[in-house]
Amino acid sequence: MSYTSPASRGLRTVCHNGVLGLSRLLFFLLGFLRIRVRGQRASRLQAPVLVAAPHSTFFDPIVLLPCDLPKVVSRAENLSVPVIGALLRFNQAILVSRHDPASRRRVVEEVRRRATSGGKWPQVLFFPEGTCSNKKALLKFKPGAFIAGVPVQPVLIRYPNSLDTTSWAWRGPGVLKVLWLTASQPCSIVDVEFLPVYRPSPEESRDPTLYANNVQRVMAQALGIPATECEFVGSLPVIVVGRLKVALEPQLWELGRVLRKAGLSPGCVDTEAEPGRSRMISQEEFARQLQLSDPQMVAGAFSYFQQDARGLVDFRDVALALAALDGGRSLEELTRLAFELFAEEKEEQAEGPGRLLYKDGFSTILHLLLGSPHPAARTLHAELCQAGARQGLSLCEFQDFSVHHPLHGKLFGTYLRPSQAPNASSPASAPALANGTAQAPKQKGD
Repeated sequence: MSYTSPASRGLRTVCHNGVLGLSRLLFFLLGFLRIRVRGQRASRLQAPVLVAAPHSTFFDPIVLLPCDLPKVVSRAENLSVPVIGALLRFNQAILVSRHDPASRRRVVEEVRRRATSGGKWPQVLFFPEGTCSNKKALLKFKPGAFIAGVPVQPVLIRYPNSLDTTSWAWRGPGVLKVLWLTASQPCSIVDVEFLPVYRPSPEESRDPTLYANNVQRVMAQALGIPATECEFVGSLPVIVVGRLKVALEPQLWELGRVLRKAGLSPGCVDTEAEPGRSRMISQEEFARQLQLSDPQMVAGAFSYFQQDARGLVDFRDVALALAALDGGRSLEELTRLAFELFAEEKEEQAEGPGRLLYKDGFSTILHLLLGSPHPAARTLHAELCQAGARQGLSLCEFQDFSVHHPLHGKLFGTYLRPSQAPNASSPASAPALANGTAQAPKQKGD
């Protein structure tokens, strides 16, 4: 079936009705006896793009049924999945590969082509959050659905059942348990609500991010839940705080829990690392250094650090992580140690302040201490260096950013909880820092 033009009308009608009936039967057998629809679905000319939220489960494709099977955007890897791959080919889905950087550009061009086809193509449906959440807030919308600058129709998905058996988020029940819990219910209900078509202003048409943010707020208001800046980078939920992207739960905290479970005090480990020079260590040397004997515990702790092609980790990463977990240093002392470990003096520095913190060291520090994604940290480093002629940060400049900045300093103090950091609040206050409000710590099931 050609992906450059819509399927012929006769073939589309026969296949469409068959797939629609089989899909409804499948969801019926899984316990979804009722699909309640509110509002009016717009035509493809009125709204070439549909955006559905919140995306909370792998059952959400049920929204395709009242939307009359619009085209979808899916991972190219799903083509190899039995049944799902065949359905995607029938659907003439827009496929994106997360391993091919050029794939995203091709997807953008294809979405724009279909959305501006004047009704020749069926509507395209997006889940703009890009991943599943727990339905208690909307994740930041990705701009892909809004790049064409055409009107979109927001579609709300609710599961108003007495027991929440459908949620499948980054923490919680796995696929089989969600399937079992949902199929074992006497009846599961899904509500699908079509909101009025959102027509972008000229400014929104030129700025997909602004367009996405405004549609997110409209949908959040209709759902009665917050619209957040939280998004997923890979499998890691991150939130924007000031100029930083930070993890909601940095792996550093989980590493601390693993080490405490092993009865290890980070302050009792000899973490002498040579400043400015990497020393790669194996898992066996890591175990000796930390005095760990349980192979499972060693493998778990070792996996928190970035490994090279040979499976080795940089001992400076280990030294900084343990120093942060020890909590015996002030924020000034900890950031100085981080600088000393990762700052370099390059040969091309004929004159200047001596050792500087370059983008790789800067991104490693932020990833270790705050869970910041490497690409976002490198972009921030480039922005911080724009003020000067150098490509690196001095100790003074690094501490101006991480310690003395009113927002970033509070963030570092909150995440690292060093013993002398003033007003160090609970780790769950990253959203509070981002929103300017205080929130209670969230439990695993939230």
